[in-house]
Amino acid sequence: MSKIVRGRPGQTSPWLAIPTIAYLFLTIGIPLFITVVYSFLQRAKIGMGVTWHFSPKAYKDLFILENLDGTTTFDTRYVKVLWHSFQYSAVTTVATVVLSIPIAMWIATRNESTRNILVAAVTLPFWISILIRTYGLRQIIDDNGPIGWIAHKLGYENFHIIYTPIATMIGLTYVFLPFMILPIYASAERFDFRLAEAAYDLGAKRWTVFRRIVFPSIRPGVIAGIALVFIPALGSFLQSDMLGGGKTNMIANVIALNFTQARNWPFGCALSVLLILLTLLLVQAIRLISKKFGDQVSLV
Repeated sequence: MSKIVRGRPGQTSPWLAIPTIAYLFLTIGIPLFITVVYSFLQRAKIGMGVTWHFSPKAYKDLFILENLDGTTTFDTRYVKVLWHSFQYSAVTTVATVVLSIPIAMWIATRNESTRNILVAAVTLPFWISILIRTYGLRQIIDDNGPIGWIAHKLGYENFHIIYTPIATMIGLTYVFLPFMILPIYASAERFDFRLAEAAYDLGAKRWTVFRRIVFPSIRPGVIAGIALVFIPALGSFLQSDMLGGGKTNMIANVIALNFTQARNWPFGCALSVLLILLTLLLVQAIRLISKKFGDQVSLV
């Protein structure tokens, strides 16, 4: 009599994962493959599209500029765009960390029913389209909005936020703040606050308690939040377009321009591949940092 092989309790059949794997392959795997292939092709002579002549020209154009006299020079335009994207993402990440830790800790100290309401309030923006939320923020920081009206009443006639890098970073912070609050709250909820009380009783200062006791406990949530904020913010498009007004181009805006106005699909694909590689490097760096501190953080 043959023995029936059973899986571990609660384990499902691997065949049930086939529809999801197939869906991910069709919606993510194939588009990524097409993007990589197109980055090695040449732009069409007329209109949009590509011509099937393999060439690394798109990658060369990322860093090399051909002058009219035939000479070449190092092109810093796209390096600057990448650098600005990193700057905006870094400032957004720092701002969300600073704002999220007090909020997450405060939510974690409420009773259960209040915590549920507050967590629902944090997730409430997810119920609204990001386009509508960004447009609403634009009305607030516009020169004719509440902030502009208050500034003009106070005598600051030349006060402008809209269409500046500050507006872009405000928009990024506004959109990604919940992504930082939730993982930090998840870590803070498991923290035993009696340890902080014991430290206070032993004479520790408030900053020492936070640095030596509280922060190591919520550090996995902070690292996960950094991954959830910095990486998507790096490829963000809508905030710099609607709030920056084209004056604070990020890498995603340049990619979109090459697929639409410039009609240079291979170059847009090369920029996309470069962004993907940088994102993978960032994910690996965050994993190594979390491993160094001994934190169990799942990023992928």
